Amino acid sequence: MSQIALPLAPGMGAGPSRIVVGNANEAVLDAFARAVAWPFRTAILFGPPRSGKSLLARWFAERGTGEAVDDAERADENELFHRWNRAQESGRPLLLVSNVSEGAWKIALPDLASRLGAALRLEIGAPDDAMLADLIALHAEARGLVLDESAAAYLVPRCERSHMGVERLVAAIDRLGLERKQAPTMAIWRDALEEAGADSPPRLR
Repeated sequence: MSQIALPLAPGMGAGPSRIVVGNANEAVLDAFARAVAWPFRTAILFGPPRSGKSLLARWFAERGTGEAVDDAERADENELFHRWNRAQESGRPLLLVSNVSEGAWKIALPDLASRLGAALRLEIGAPDDAMLADLIALHAEARGLVLDESAAAYLVPRCERSHMGVERLVAAIDRLGLERKQAPTMAIWRDALEEAGADSPPRLR
């Protein structure tokens, strides 16, 4: 499993302490490695819910690559404008993370809108089968949940192809196992898939 370790401080709460690297975010990480070449030293990161945008931004900032602003669409626009100016003056890259789609982020300040219009757009996509398997393993590990080796082979073709879908699925497996006081079995996997809403037929390989 290809992962990035996060230097998280103690007491930050439960959840994965690593980022799974796969098809959905490889292009974003490649762009992070070339941050000094971003147009006007600025990039905006978009992506679906629970896809690791905030974790990636934290990693970007804590390793000293540049400055990151999470929930940028909710930040004070004058402050964002000043941060953009500082990025130009210092040459230090600025990463803005948006938790809404590009079209849904309405910027009222004309000067900010024009400058961010030239920023590099980065987007986390949908995970492929290999990344789904790694995400299942990561969320299971974060919960202290031991899954049989055959779990991924059964779950991946049937689960929702999204980061949030995997998180819901593993949470359902964990809860059902605790309720039934047994280790996760195929019966639990099947019930968890139904509970998580992954009721589509298995994909052919």
